[in-house]
Amino acid sequence: MMTKKGRCLTLLLALGLTLGGCASSSKEEKAMQNSPQKSFEQAQTALTQGNYKKATELLEGLDSRYPFGPYSHQVQLDMMYAYYKQGDYASAISTIDRFTKLNPQHTDLDYAYYMRGLNHMAMDSNFFQELLWVDRTDKDPSSSRQAFEDFANLIKRFPNSKYAADASQRMVFLKNRLANYELAVARYYVKRKAWVAAANRAQTVVDNYEGTKAQEKALELLVDCYDKLGIDELKAHALAVLKENYPDSALVQ
Repeated sequence: MMTKKGRCLTLLLALGLTLGGCASSSKEEKAMQNSPQKSFEQAQTALTQGNYKKATELLEGLDSRYPFGPYSHQVQLDMMYAYYKQGDYASAISTIDRFTKLNPQHTDLDYAYYMRGLNHMAMDSNFFQELLWVDRTDKDPSSSRQAFEDFANLIKRFPNSKYAADASQRMVFLKNRLANYELAVARYYVKRKAWVAAANRAQTVVDNYEGTKAQEKALELLVDCYDKLGIDELKAHALAVLKENYPDSALVQ
């Protein structure tokens, strides 16, 4: 049989749990009572202040509770930016792809394509390696290649977009990045005396990355490869192209 003292303790525990539950429910209800407009305004304030974590939490809540609300499109656009600023590139790209698929005629579609390029470009960078001046030339450039395609798609579809000029400048950087990667692979083959493979990679730079700094080095490498292979005709052709385009090259002096 439960003593009087035991019954009192049980009642107190039950009362505590009830009050705790009420407090928890009260918080949830208070959060749910926030209007979409108020939550949206709070998210905008957080973005302005650079508090991207808080902004993301608010925006995700709006996106989850009001997927077709009056702020839904802007919420998703802001989420792209907030994820990007936090370095959560996978979530940003997922949001972008969902937005572009569901809103193929939206007036801010160019921004979505631009943000897709920015996120893929950021995925290829490494702050600590750049800080320590580590050469990243031979790093897999798949993200940079995708970023290049994203920016190219933006310029093709929206040539008059306010993001087109910046995208074009970024494509120049990415083109050099991709050319340097191909050149690094060609040099890798040279070290192993795989002359045919090296020549093929160097030719890729010459054919696909015109105007890059790597092109001159690729032509010089081609001359060397064809010399090692004993293919005089191709060597002479590569040398002629090098002389025409880069008359100051050491190989044509």
